[in-house]
Amino acid sequence: MTANTKQNRLLSIDALRGFDMLFISGGGTFLVLLKGKTGIGFIDVIADQLHHVPWHGFVFYDFIMPLFLFISGVSISFSLTKGQSMGLTKPELYKKVFTRMLILIGLGIIYKNSPVQFFDLSAIRFGSVLGRIGIACFATAILFLNYSWKTRLYFIGGILLSYYAAMFLIPVPGFGAGDLSMEGNLVGWFDRTFLPGRLKDGGIYDELGLLTQIPALCIAVFGSIAGDILRREDSENRKTIILVIAGIAAIAISLLWNMHFPINKKLWSSSFIMLTSGLGFLILALFYWVIDVKGYKKWAFFFKVIGMNSLTVYFVYHFVNFRQMSQMLIGGLYAPLSEDWQPVIQALGAWILVWLFLYFLYKKGIFIKI
Repeated sequence: MTANTKQNRLLSIDALRGFDMLFISGGGTFLVLLKGKTGIGFIDVIADQLHHVPWHGFVFYDFIMPLFLFISGVSISFSLTKGQSMGLTKPELYKKVFTRMLILIGLGIIYKNSPVQFFDLSAIRFGSVLGRIGIACFATAILFLNYSWKTRLYFIGGILLSYYAAMFLIPVPGFGAGDLSMEGNLVGWFDRTFLPGRLKDGGIYDELGLLTQIPALCIAVFGSIAGDILRREDSENRKTIILVIAGIAAIAISLLWNMHFPINKKLWSSSFIMLTSGLGFLILALFYWVIDVKGYKKWAFFFKVIGMNSLTVYFVYHFVNFRQMSQMLIGGLYAPLSEDWQPVIQALGAWILVWLFLYFLYKKGIFIKI
């Protein structure tokens, strides 16, 4: 695979990142609240896809975080190649991605624990989405700077097979080997034994703990391979086809693997990694083909505004009560509606306020990145 060092920013990557963040920044809440109110079956089907499954299984909402990991890997392929073209050495790039990892881990702890109990470490949840992204991106960057896409693919295979073997062969005290229940699996036991602080699910399990970080980083590595495909000196249609083939192959492997190692987001099972990575290849191919190949770009601006400030929207939506702002600003407009519809319009108003805030930052050229 020969990569093109010419760096042209792809609108499809920013738009896809914005599409992903849309469901975190209020879009998902709005669609869930619509369920059962419109009489449109398709909307109800979408709403049912916006709740995480309790354990085994998969719905669209389980794809949101893995998709962000995948996009982060794609971006790494472009950003590190650009850094190298600017004359940055490997040690300098290592320092940048390591510092970024530490910052994301710190921000993740603040996000998950606000207000942070600084004087009671046992009350702090150390696992976080941002920390997972930071660690995955650091590992992906090291691999990208030192190994070809084929070697990275072997690395992914080695990790997922090893994780699979460990989950079924290593016995857990009191449960034995191969127990995939929340209480009896190897991951939960390992985190209860070695991870300090608070675990998410009643002290029993934390999907953002230590061991699940290892398979999770494979999604970002897959993303870096997708980035390599997009940077190839090849025709745009051929690059699209390669992405589609990679996606179909990964999904096929995941479905076969699911027969013994179930697709499970909380376990970050090997089949789940392959499924979400495969879907990542396919949705990236779709956005790339529609936006950057066929040139249908105007519709993508809505998502671009969100995608250019993804970290900002992640934090702002958590710490600022946009739904209360919506109620204060337009509550009088939807007050005559039935009680069933008032929360829907309030959520829609909050979603619009979030986008307008990001649009203001976009127009001012303010993009908060790490």
